[in-house]
Amino acid sequence: MEETSALAEWIIEQTADAVIYADRSGAIARWNHTAAALFGYSAAEALGQNLDLIIPEHLRAAHWRGFEASMTSGRTRLHGRATLTRAISKTGQKLYVEMTFAMVKNHEGEVLGSVAIARDFTARVEEEKSAARHGGER
Repeated sequence: MEETSALAEWIIEQTADAVIYADRSGAIARWNHTAAALFGYSAAEALGQNLDLIIPEHLRAAHWRGFEASMTSGRTRLHGRATLTRAISKTGQKLYVEMTFAMVKNHEGEVLGSVAIARDFTARVEEEKSAARHGGER
């Protein structure tokens, strides 16, 4: 069991995507090194903080409505499908991130929290916007 737990930890830490786990209250309880690189907060800074840490202010109300609904129903609205959304870094940089969400449940099916897997799409979105402004010319 200890070896399996260590393997799970290595996978989470070494994946190329940001892994963020929040408990039922929305407090960050897992923050891998890629999350630290993407959002600019070390694990020590992020752990225990509310998810508002990375959610732009104008999206917070909608986020919390969806989060509470998922905690109650045990399901996510997107059913694991990726969505492109906005996030904010420690420096205030506005980011575009593609995220997937999943509910984390124990053996009895009780919802413990939610995990988000995030990938930075900022450069791609900015390139597409630039191309659109310039009529697709390069």
